[in-house]
Amino acid sequence: MKVQVLETTLIRPSTAPFTHDHTLPLSHLDNDHSLNVTFRYLRAYVNSDTTGRDPFQVISSAISAALHHYYPLAGSLRRSSNGRYELFCELDQSLPLVSASVDCTLESVNHLDDPDMNSAEQLVPDPSPEDTLVNPCTLQLTVFKCGGFTLGAAIHNALCDGLGATQFFCMAADIARGVDKVKYQPVWDRSTLLGPRNPPKVEAPVPEFLSLEKGFNPYKQDIGHVERECFYVEDECLDQLKALLFEQSGLGLTTFEILGAYIWRAKVKASKIPGEETVKFSYLMNIRKVVKPALPAGYWGNGCVAMYAKVSAKDLIEQPLWKTAELIKKSKSNASDEYVRSFIDLQELHYEDGITAGKGVSGFTDWRHLGHSAVDFGWGGPMTVLPLSTNFLGSMEPCFFLPYASSNTGKNKGFKVLVSLRESAIADFREEMEKFSRKEFSNFELFPDI
Repeated sequence: MKVQVLETTLIRPSTAPFTHDHTLPLSHLDNDHSLNVTFRYLRAYVNSDTTGRDPFQVISSAISAALHHYYPLAGSLRRSSNGRYELFCELDQSLPLVSASVDCTLESVNHLDDPDMNSAEQLVPDPSPEDTLVNPCTLQLTVFKCGGFTLGAAIHNALCDGLGATQFFCMAADIARGVDKVKYQPVWDRSTLLGPRNPPKVEAPVPEFLSLEKGFNPYKQDIGHVERECFYVEDECLDQLKALLFEQSGLGLTTFEILGAYIWRAKVKASKIPGEETVKFSYLMNIRKVVKPALPAGYWGNGCVAMYAKVSAKDLIEQPLWKTAELIKKSKSNASDEYVRSFIDLQELHYEDGITAGKGVSGFTDWRHLGHSAVDFGWGGPMTVLPLSTNFLGSMEPCFFLPYASSNTGKNKGFKVLVSLRESAIADFREEMEKFSRKEFSNFELFPDI
């Protein structure tokens, strides 16, 4: 797959959204050190349209119209006097949209359902750390020989989370399809809605999982080259494992808890983490309706807080799997308005001291129900949604639960997981996932203390 970049067009709001340069403050959630990264992903679309519509013309025009409402996406990030990011908006600002073509059909690469990741990298912008501050949102539209196309996005995580970005893309898609009604009026007001208390106070168990380590960057740890690989999860295998764990524990455990526990243990085991080291399972909790009062429906800033489960590497590998799943389940009970406010207040008190979850973090996120299918520019929803980032949630080895490509009717009873893992561990991890597929759930593996 050879991608040829044709040109870069600067997309401006269809009508001027403001009359003077100004600065917008970000929330303390937006400024979380672990979000100081660019998140990159793509959506792949088939094109069976016989009307001759040009995807670039349709989508660029729709994005221009949506930018009138979401104009901060075309602003630039800079540090304020307190060291935190703020967003500078100036007249005539723009958002780069790269136009590209590729020398193959989408079908020939299986609609990118399980692609060669090095090839997929060509389909998404990869700005430098400096460039992503100037243009925190850069897009790329790549058209395949068949007429199908991908829309790749590189968005600085301080600007918004996945739900916020999807809100913008949904508006652009609605405009492209001629939908006049705006579903959500975008709401900014970040520093007020998610600002610190006066005086700030940390009362929830946030410090149990976070520490102060000035200068530590979770995304610059020396773990060697990181590989990415997709693994298929069949419902039949998962159901059998669920039944076994229920028989052992009597707990009603979710797919995320069970499979997350299995993969977490397999990753730590394959990576040969020393037994005395503490390892952490991190995931995002949507707090838009958790906080009091709830955030407005149109709020598109970061509306999730990282939650953690932690245990020693030795205990993770040796304890029954259901105990690890239960640990993840119990961590959800921390999600409360007080937890969110304490997290924000910790950022207020110690931002410059280097708030971090430290080493040994495995990030997990579930993309199966994020509403990506609603991003329909007139050619139907995306066949495939594929994240490319390996720096996420304070982890260099994240794991994404993803739906199968909608073209993959042969594998519709389950889903796939995209795992990033240090190269030295990938072979042993692959064997653990093969055991899962073969339903080799031995008593020793599931319940070592029996």
